[in-house]
Amino acid sequence: MLCTSAFASHRYIYLMVKADMVLVESQAPSYCEQQQSSGAELLISAPSLHLSLSHLTQIHCHFLKLGLQNNPLVLTKFTSTSSNLNAINYASSLLFSSNANNNYNYNYNIIPLSYDAFLFNTVIRAYAQTGSHSNHTAIYYYKLMLEYGVLPNKFTYPFVLKACACVGRLSLGEQVHGFVIKMGFDNDLHVMNTLVHMYGCCKGGIGFARKVFDEMLDSDSVSWSAMIGGYARLGMSSEAVGLFREMQVSGVRPDEVTMVSVLSACTDLGALELGKWVESYVEREKVPKSVELCNVIIDMYAKCGDVDKAVNLFRSMSGKTIVSWTSVIVGMAMHGRGLEAISLFEEMKENGLVPDDVVFIGLLSACSHSGLVEEGWRYFNSMLEDFGIVPKIEHYGCMVDLLSRAGLVKEALDFVQKMPIEPNQIIWQTLIAACGSHGELNLGESITKQLIRNEPMHEGNYILLSNIYAKKSHWEKKTRIREVMEKKGMRKIPGSTMIELDNEIYEFVAGDQTHNWYKEIYEMVDEMGREMRRAGYLPTTSEVLLDIDEEDKEDALNRHSEKLAIAFALLKTPPGTPIRIVKNLRVCADCHSATKFISKVYNQDIVMRDRNRFHHFRDGICSCNDFW
Repeated sequence: MLCTSAFASHRYIYLMVKADMVLVESQAPSYCEQQQSSGAELLISAPSLHLSLSHLTQIHCHFLKLGLQNNPLVLTKFTSTSSNLNAINYASSLLFSSNANNNYNYNYNIIPLSYDAFLFNTVIRAYAQTGSHSNHTAIYYYKLMLEYGVLPNKFTYPFVLKACACVGRLSLGEQVHGFVIKMGFDNDLHVMNTLVHMYGCCKGGIGFARKVFDEMLDSDSVSWSAMIGGYARLGMSSEAVGLFREMQVSGVRPDEVTMVSVLSACTDLGALELGKWVESYVEREKVPKSVELCNVIIDMYAKCGDVDKAVNLFRSMSGKTIVSWTSVIVGMAMHGRGLEAISLFEEMKENGLVPDDVVFIGLLSACSHSGLVEEGWRYFNSMLEDFGIVPKIEHYGCMVDLLSRAGLVKEALDFVQKMPIEPNQIIWQTLIAACGSHGELNLGESITKQLIRNEPMHEGNYILLSNIYAKKSHWEKKTRIREVMEKKGMRKIPGSTMIELDNEIYEFVAGDQTHNWYKEIYEMVDEMGREMRRAGYLPTTSEVLLDIDEEDKEDALNRHSEKLAIAFALLKTPPGTPIRIVKNLRVCADCHSATKFISKVYNQDIVMRDRNRFHHFRDGICSCNDFW
């Protein structure tokens, strides 16, 4: 007899099962099996119980004693309970071991009666929901299901496709898509929604996602959210916003997930006005404002240039999480308000929240953008000493950035050489850029050549070396580097600047002549140049890394995308209207200097977000204090 003391407070259920057995001993076998199953099912699935892994092993022993190891319902309930206890590995090792069923053989000629679609679905779902490392296992059991000859049903594929999405293998997703069509589930809304999500998560799959989405006979808010989310994750933010507008025209009401994706797209574009409209839409349509949605709204305001609004929303928010605090700290960092970021960090600790490694990235970045070297060192050291957080490559990168921005290039190099982990490409590029900015061109050349030897196919290394040669006026060497890049099929990412006007996003590149207003824009650029010169502006021609004369260099500077976007804004908005632009790369020294003069000459507030941070220009002064 099984020892009932192991069940403690669950003894009454055990007794119920035993009573069932006593009552049905004289009954027909089918009725006996039914009653035994009922008792074991009650034991496994009773929601009022607080089962542990030790209880699970006792339950396992009990249904073996009852001879229920081939009962699909009992096995499925057992597997589901194991999943709830984070013990799915325990259940699957019992279910699919070589001794799990006497009828099992490795040629799969005899299918064990205990294995059905519901059991496999339970196992696949459990692994798909456990975490990223378990998704391969979920796919393995889907393949095993097919090998056993157990037919998947419409509930199988959402779990399998979710696992494929996490794995990110397009070819695997395409194979599963083929089975979906073969099994006739390509008209099932839930399956097709997950299929759109899967393709949107796989590299190179966004076109397939859109094709599936466009061909769906029926769709709901989940369908639209999956497609919009796929665009947003890939940085195709204009497409995400455009599809959201189509969603409104179609009459489908967006849900919270949709709004999170759309706000993320607004954040990426720097589209503050659109982000404000989306927030008002959330309020107007009474979309449930979860903590996640509130965090995204805070992040949108911080990264679209209105950090004070972000802080106000943060202060009014109930149920703040570590993500909420991180959003405002990172926002302060991007706007160069390092001391305020530090104050928020200390307040977070006082409120009882333990900082994680992500918060420290934001904090160290804030110190970097505000030139707070001593504070940066103090917080970097406190990570391990006070919180037991081992610094990651991102934290080391922040420290290299901090020292480099402060002009401490030799100290930064010494720090990199003493790092306990291998520096990545970003750290080396930060150091090389510092060498170029602070006159250490020979050191920068030496480091870049070593990088090219180590990573001969990384185009960023060649661009850095080409720029160093240009600054040293070694034009022949620069030309050879560009020729090597061309032979290897490498291309430099072109600089571009975006601006939002009247709910439309306009993008400019250097020398752009694709806009309908380009003639008026260039006339405005020339006027800006004349007005700035009267105010004392001198072009920083050293930023033009071309072997041309000074006059041509000045003309090239005037055609930079930042100046074109600002000129367009001056033409299209009333005087005094704040101008907000987003640059995809770091703003060059000349455009930074010119924008200071433009803000003073035209009495304009100009907010510029570049790859690293925000610059607030007002009355000839920038908020960054040249820590940029």
